[in-house]
Formats: sequence, structure tokens, C-alpha cells
Amino acid sequence: MNLTPVWISLQLAAVTVVVLLVLGTPLAWWLATGRSRWRVAVDAVVALPLVLPPTVLGFYMLILLAPQGPVGGPWLAVTGQTLTFSFTGLVITSVLYSLPFVVQPLRDAFRGIGPRPLETAAMLGASRLDAFVTVACPLAGRGFVTAIVLGFAHTLGEFGAILMVGGSLPGETRTVAIAIYENVETLDYAAAHALSAGLLVFSFVALLIIYTLNGRRRAGVGL
Repeated sequence: MNLTPVWISLQLAAVTVVVLLVLGTPLAWWLATGRSRWRVAVDAVVALPLVLPPTVLGFYMLILLAPQGPVGGPWLAVTGQTLTFSFTGLVITSVLYSLPFVVQPLRDAFRGIGPRPLETAAMLGASRLDAFVTVACPLAGRGFVTAIVLGFAHTLGEFGAILMVGGSLPGETRTVAIAIYENVETLDYAAAHALSAGLLVFSFVALLIIYTLNGRRRAGVGL
């Protein structure tokens, strides 16, 4: 059995989670503590991938990232490479598709901290950035673990959106979910079963970690 799609999926999930943590952490903090009137609208935009069919998101990402698109066109002019049918295009699509699975757990974790720890840090002379890094983020540790696990697992199982943007190029954009689909199409049920069983076990372990953390939080046990 060819395990290259598994390796591509693992790479895609890892890169996506890192990008989402970098971009999603300040966004989640703003959603949790900001007072802007646009906060509700931004929250709704973040949650859109939860209700949108993957093909809808994939279609609009294909329009944006195509060589004639508003994003893909300038990228092609600067780099000489297309975003469609490329690993970079998969990363961009995955970041948007998995956005709520990282931002929402972080947002809820930051909201659960409350103002008192940050007020205490400010009274001790900490700047807002210092308080965020040394107080808020450690207290939101469970939220970070949940965000990482959910974001990684969700990206690992993506199918519709990345198929539309990246196609199925062996060794480049053919992920494990696409490989399962193609194995079923060619009646190679043994390979499809092996890959599906691997995803099933991984998904169960991911949920087990999250539910265990939630149970420890309700019991008042540390991370």
C-alpha cells in the first residue's frame, strides 16, 4: 500500500495547525475580549465553514486561487507557479476550512479566564502583551490542546474542498481522504479499508483526548 498520501496529509495538517495558531490566537483573543460592534459579524464569518458544504468553499477557493483569480493571478506573476493543484493551495484552503476548529476553542478558553487574572497582572506592572503571553495563554492551555487536536484531525480528513482546489496529483496533492475515494472507485477495498481504519482510530483518539481534558476541567484537575 502506498503511504505517500498519508505523509502528505500529515504534512498538510501540521502546517495548517501552525498557521492557524499564529493567525487564530490573536483573532480568538479579540473575539473573546474585544468590544467592537463588528465582533459578532466576524464570529459568524469564522463559523461559516461549519455550515457551508465543502464543495461551496472549494468552488470559491478555486475561483480565488485560479491563475486568473484575484489571489492566484498575482501569485503566479510573482512566483511563476499556480496556487491551484499545489500544496500551497491546499494549505490556504485548509486554513480557511479548519478556521473555526481552532479559533472557537481558543475563544471559549480565553473567555473562561475572566478579567481578574489580567487585572492582577496589570497591577503588578505587566504590559498587555506580557499579560497575554504569561497569564492568558497558560491559563488557556486546555483550549490550545483542543484547538490543536481538532484542527489537526479535521484537516487530516478533508476531502471536498481540497479535491476541488488541488485535484489528485500523486506525491503532491493526493491526500489520504482522496486516496480512500479513489481506492473505492477502483474497487481496491483492502487499501481503502486500511486507510479508513487508520483515520477512524486517529479520530477516536483525538476525541478521547478532548473529552478527557473536558472531564478533568469539570473535576477541577490541572492540565
